[in-house]
Amino acid sequence: MMADQKTVLRLLRTARGQIDGIIKMVEENRYCIDISQQLMATEAILNRTNKEILAAHLKHCVQEADTPEARSQKIDEFIGTLSKILK
Repeated sequence: MMADQKTVLRLLRTARGQIDGIIKMVEENRYCIDISQQLMATEAILNRTNKEILAAHLKHCVQEADTPEARSQKIDEFIGTLSKILK
C-alpha cells in the first residue's frame, strides 16, 4: 500500500471509535436520528480513507507500472473498484 500509513491508520482508528460509540448508543436505546447521524459520520471517514488509498494507488501503482500492459491492468482494476463505489 502506497498511501500514508499514519494517515490511514488514524482515520481507521477514528472510524473504529465511532463504531464503538454507535454500538453503545444502540445498547442504550438512543434516539434513531442521533444514531443515523453517527453512522453517516463514520461512512464519511471510511470514504475519506478509501479516497486516500485510491489516490495513492493512482499516483504510485498505476503511474509507476513498468509496462503499458501492467498500467492497463492497474487502470482496469481501478475502474472496477470505482464502479463498485459508485453503484
